[in-house]
Formats: sequence, C-alpha cells, structure tokens
Amino acid sequence: MSSQTRKFPDGFLWGGAVAANQLEGAYQEDGKGLSTADVSPNGIMSPPDFSMTQFNLYHEGIDFYHKYKEDIALFADMGFKAFRFSIAWTRIFPNGDDQEPNEKGLQFYDDMIDELRRHNIEPVVTISHYEMPVGLVKNYGGWKNRQVVNFYEKFARTIFTRYKDKVRFWMTFNEINVLLHAPFTGGGLLFEDGQKNEQDIYQAAHHQFVASALAVKAGHEIIPVSQIGCMIASMITYPYSSRPDDMFAALTQDRKTLFFSDVQSRGYYPTYMSNYFIENNIDIKMENGDLELLQENTVDYIGFSYYMSFVASTAPEHEAAKTAGNLFEGVKNPYLQASEWGWQIDPKGLRTVCNQLYDRYQKPLFIVENGLGAVDKVEEDGTINDDYRIEYLREHIKEMKNAIGDGVEIMGYTSWGPIDLVSASTAELKKRYGFIYVDRDSQGQGSNERIKKKSFDWYKQIIATNGEDL
Repeated sequence: MSSQTRKFPDGFLWGGAVAANQLEGAYQEDGKGLSTADVSPNGIMSPPDFSMTQFNLYHEGIDFYHKYKEDIALFADMGFKAFRFSIAWTRIFPNGDDQEPNEKGLQFYDDMIDELRRHNIEPVVTISHYEMPVGLVKNYGGWKNRQVVNFYEKFARTIFTRYKDKVRFWMTFNEINVLLHAPFTGGGLLFEDGQKNEQDIYQAAHHQFVASALAVKAGHEIIPVSQIGCMIASMITYPYSSRPDDMFAALTQDRKTLFFSDVQSRGYYPTYMSNYFIENNIDIKMENGDLELLQENTVDYIGFSYYMSFVASTAPEHEAAKTAGNLFEGVKNPYLQASEWGWQIDPKGLRTVCNQLYDRYQKPLFIVENGLGAVDKVEEDGTINDDYRIEYLREHIKEMKNAIGDGVEIMGYTSWGPIDLVSASTAELKKRYGFIYVDRDSQGQGSNERIKKKSFDWYKQIIATNGEDL
C-alpha cells in the first residue's frame, strides 16, 4: 500500500455529531410536544415514566436550543466541515398526527442551519434519532402500526420542502437496528408482560423500512441533489475460537445488524432473514407495492456508528464473561482494553467494518459516530487534559485512513458528541465525549459554561491538515 493511497480525499466531511434530544433542552418550549426521550429519565434501556415524576436530564440537555450560536462558533473554530444533528419530530409535529406543522419549530431549525451555513459548515440531518412523539405511542402503539409510516412520511416531506435549498445530506433513522435491543427507544413499542415480542419488533422494522424508502423517494423528488443514507449501529463480531460453531455464531450475530442495511441498501429481504421468520413463526404483513418500493428507493450511502467490537462463543463457560456497550452484548475479548463503561476499544475493528460494509454494498460510507465516553477532570488552572480521548480517536482515524488505502470510499467522519451532552444509554452527563466541556452535572447543576479541552486543538489540527497530522 503506497502512502499516496492512504490520504483522505479532498472535500472529506470532518465534523461532529449530536442528537436533538440529548443537547437541545427546552423540551416544552415554542410548541414542542413530548417525545419518547422526554419520558425516559434513566436512559433508553429503562422503562418510560409517562407520569413525568422523575428528574429527566434530557429536558434541559445543555440548553443548545438557546446557545446554538455560541456552540456553532466553537465548531467553526475547530474547522468543522460538517455537523450532523437531528430534527426533533415533536418540534415540527408535537403529537405526531397534527394536521399542520409547528412554525416555531421549523423556524428554529431554519435559524440553526443558517448559522451553520454562515460558518461554511455542511448540515447533515438525521430525520429520526431516538425519539418520536409520545402521542404516536399512546394512540397508535408506535411503529408496529402501519399508520405511523404516513405520519413519518409527512414529517420527512415537510422538512425536505422547508430546507431543500439548505441541506443536501440526510439520514432516515439513527441506528435503525437498535429496534431489536431497545424497542421503546427505537420504535415506541411497549409490551404488556415486559418481554420483547419479535413479531411486533420485526413488523415495526418493516414499517420503518417502508418509511425509509418513502423518505428516499420524497427526498430525491424534492431535492434532486440530495444524498440520503441509512444509519446502523455497527460493530464487528469475532469468533472466540476457530471452532466452526463459534465462526457461525459470529456470522449470525453480525447478520442481526447487517439485515437492516441489507434491506435499505440492496432493496430486498435477504434469504437468511426470510428463513429466520419461518423458523420463528414470524409473519410480516406487507401491503401491495411494498417490495417494489424497497427495491426502487435504496439509500445513496451507508452511515454507521462504530465504538467497539464483540466476540461470539458457543462455549457455556463464556456466558458469564459477557460485556455490553452501545445497547449490545458479547463475550469479552481478552486482547482488548475497555473504557470506564466497559466498552471494548478496538481501532482495528473500524478498518474491518469499513471493508466489510464496502465489500458488501459498494456504496460510499459515512462514519457518523465514533468517540470515547469518559469522566473528565477540570484542573485547578481550568485545563482539561483528555489525552485518553486523543489516543482513542487518533488510533481510530489511523485505521479509517488505512481503510481508504484498502480502496474503501469514505465520505466523512463526524465524531460523537463534539460537545458534552446527555448520554443516551444512562441519561447522565458525567460520561463525556466532547472536545468542549460543559459545566453541568448529572443533576443539572452548574454554570453551563463551555470550556475547550486539550482534544479541541488536537482535532482542529486534524481537520486543518485533512488527517495528515495525527
């Protein structure tokens, strides 16, 4: 591999990624309705609290709703080429099934996108990111109800039409495969006995596939120059040993993720999944034209998050040696270190995932989440020396660069949480990802002041040299 092939292309989209519900705050301001995040005070794996009696940090976030100009100026100082964010569904359609959109919500994103544009930062918009109107959960049962497809399409068409001259890059669902692991967060699904019902989950997945295809269709019609991608939570699964059973277990585990990108990128249900449905008595109800819609409206690129890898084993003694991270679970890898939250750190796995996805789909890749959650300390002199974060990101960027050398087409890289925000998994602020520290704790106390960490200038240099000075 020559050094010439291991270069980030001109126009590479360096930046950062966030989600509306994790940083905006102002959860009932300017006509916004309640979302599933607003009733999830303990994180996305915990039961919702519809009574709203528990303290919920999502409600206040880091007050980006009022401080976005200040924060975007900091992103511009770092040299961001792109900023990935989501549009809160409930700011546009507070109940989900409203006849008319909320103008104040639309105007907020108009103003925010204009601010990004003023700083020459490309907006990258996720249509649905871990939140949906509570009204669609209570009145329709979430994504298992086909009617929600229509509400989503209306939402997508509304924002495509409103921002058609300002936004070129879109994603239909954030980590769409999280539906299997956190059905309430991913699909607004509730189960009476608390046990996941695969029939409902995969029916909801089908409805999301249809909604995604309708969004691709609408986006291409309304914004001919648009690029619309899917987005999956990706990781590679290694077999624990060379035992054939371990190898097949790893393949099976990876397929649970790849199924979601298979349908959205290839445009049809893979045979392995059709067989799984038969074996498990799952009957996906489809309407006439669904399969044609999926086939004719595939995504333009593959967006994905990457934080860690996992290991699969069929040996009973390994059941007790499992670790979790980003809603997933697998056997601990004895060759890897882990973060404070137990997420295994595997930069080489990012190169492997990039090759896996590009070999499979031959479509551009967009790494839209990657980062390290850690406890940061403000020193007496006000500095924050997060060398551990720099090391984590440096090693992952090196492997992304190697993947480009392998021939993989990568559009961009937006690190997760360029500014500290509320953790999706635990609904706390002490688990920090940012290059920018926010003086706020998990109880919502603090000045909310923004402070540059050591990693701020490091990432600024990465962007300035297009990834050459690591």
